Amino acid sequence: MGKYQADAEKLLELVGGKENIAAVTHCATRMRFVLNDPSKADEKSIENIPSVKGMFTNAGQFQVIIGNDVSTFYNDFTAVSGIEGVSKEQGKALAKQNQNMLQRVIAVLAEIFTPLLPAIIVGGLILGFRNLLEGVQIEALGQKIVDGVAMTNADGTPIYQTIVDVSQFWSGVNHFLWLPGEAIFHFLPVGITWSITRKMGTTQILGIVLGITLVSPQLLNAYAVNGTAAADIPFWDFGFAQVNMIGYQAQVIPAMLAAFTLVYLEKFFRPRIPEAVSMIFVPLFSLLPAIFFAHTILGPIGWKIGTGISYIVNAGLESPISWLFSAIFGAVYAPLVITGLHHTTLAIDSQLIADFGTTNLWPMIALSNIAQGAAVFAVLFLHRKDTKEKEISLPSGISSWLGVTEPAMFGINLKYVYPFVAAMIGSGIAGMFSNIMGVRANAIGVGGLPGILAINGNIGGGWFAFTIAMIIAIVVPFVLTIFFRQQGIFNKIDRVGAQVVTPDGAVVDAPEISSANTLPTESTTEELFATANGTVVAITEVSDPVFSQKMMGDGYAVRPTDTHVYSPVYGTVTSVFDTKHAIGILTPGGAEVLVHMGLDTVELKGAPFNVKVKAGGSVTPETEIAEMDLDAVTAAGKQTDILTVLTNAEKVANLEITGLGETTAGKVIGQAEMK
Repeated sequence: MGKYQADAEKLLELVGGKENIAAVTHCATRMRFVLNDPSKADEKSIENIPSVKGMFTNAGQFQVIIGNDVSTFYNDFTAVSGIEGVSKEQGKALAKQNQNMLQRVIAVLAEIFTPLLPAIIVGGLILGFRNLLEGVQIEALGQKIVDGVAMTNADGTPIYQTIVDVSQFWSGVNHFLWLPGEAIFHFLPVGITWSITRKMGTTQILGIVLGITLVSPQLLNAYAVNGTAAADIPFWDFGFAQVNMIGYQAQVIPAMLAAFTLVYLEKFFRPRIPEAVSMIFVPLFSLLPAIFFAHTILGPIGWKIGTGISYIVNAGLESPISWLFSAIFGAVYAPLVITGLHHTTLAIDSQLIADFGTTNLWPMIALSNIAQGAAVFAVLFLHRKDTKEKEISLPSGISSWLGVTEPAMFGINLKYVYPFVAAMIGSGIAGMFSNIMGVRANAIGVGGLPGILAINGNIGGGWFAFTIAMIIAIVVPFVLTIFFRQQGIFNKIDRVGAQVVTPDGAVVDAPEISSANTLPTESTTEELFATANGTVVAITEVSDPVFSQKMMGDGYAVRPTDTHVYSPVYGTVTSVFDTKHAIGILTPGGAEVLVHMGLDTVELKGAPFNVKVKAGGSVTPETEIAEMDLDAVTAAGKQTDILTVLTNAEKVANLEITGLGETTAGKVIGQAEMK
């Protein structure tokens, strides 16, 4: 009898039996099923299988988290089911059967915009700070005087000075910050065209060049088009035709159309041109037509489409029923995050700013972040005696208030349901108030509480109105979460308030769980080391939900700057995966450590990895355990994060990561206290 035979038999039954399985495969940590009818999977019962650590559905695949022993589990599963596994590529191809066209479009948008988010967030902070310096009139600084004349508005009210009007230092800072601000938002098409070529697996430098041709200084800046007479717009004269030389600064859809044209041209020509001359002619025949089509057909069409969408959204938010539109959007934005549809709002927000200078959509998104965080803090209050719950809730709530809601939503609110509903209601009310007051943002990317930096203080209710909206987004979800829990409304599995039957038949409240009441145990402290030169980040920042939601266990990640990968601990190698992308290590103190190189790199079948250790060998933080070809991983559209995960969470008393930020391989960056 196999080690996991009993669990495998249960899983086979609970996913709907052999006849419901179209394909099954596995990666380093999870079983990946393509089910003929996903609704037949009994998720609640699957969660109770001892060897199952979690599950989720992604890209049409039903994924069951097993852990380091997934290969053994997989062998037992195929033995009891009689189903032969398929390759990862076959599994993904079959999974598309479970995705409709909308889901595929959403998946593409997510993969395009996700790599751009760090720059967009930084850009939002920069523009928000510039807004504070140059856009906020401060009465205490006095009325603005120009050439001896006191400035007034059309209605006669005085125009007061801003910080840049009275301080040369801050004026210089404001001027300097426009350099990165312009690079991020005006030249956004360059990032979009690069991201699309990266996602589609074609030549990324061609995508960058194409993007530059859309925003070149040779062209009339998109922001100057409306103020330029038609006769003064420069053009290329081909004799038989003239083409306007107009740039596409901050334009999203023209950049996307141009990039996909480049991608499919390259894919068309590459197999048809002899390899000996492909380096010359494939780029030539792909790039030049893509640039030409971008400026003659795709750009103008994309501009019209983008402008049309932004005007429709803006009209809806300024119409007589804007209160209803904004209430619905505020309430449903969080569910959009679950589906991935929220990525479409980035494009709409960018277009609104390009067309109107501000956006009335982004403030409601920031308020949704705040509402989700408030609901988490209400759960934290309700579970304040549960130390284990606190360890999850506190960082999740803080993260949400800083604009990243996934840990809060997936780790807490969706698990209990009632806080998620409370947050949706609070977000809807706050969004409605914000839009009624005319709040608009100058930039996007700054979510949660810092989102106030992006708000235009001189339009509508400005900062004051947005502050009130933030208070609504905090108070309403917090109060409703407590109310729903006390009344048992939408309450799914909350342990607080659960009831048990005593031996004498009485029904009483179950005792709350507190790790503080557990008996002390002997502990061993294991030092944790950086696995590579680069940047150490919290595991919650990793884009794979299996790791970021700590389904596999707690840990950290390093974003490497070179190819060398070292052991994160002292210990013994217990396993090297066939696909070479993951290595298991056991420490003297009993920590089971998984080193996972890259995200979703099981698909690469070991090609970018050169593993230098074998099972049974001893390792130290000075031991180079592998080399990872970063360029090959990136070219395949994967992320290069190197994860260190302590998978036997039940034996980890405390994990502390103190070395976040820039690091060098072998540097101590934290410690784990083992039970």
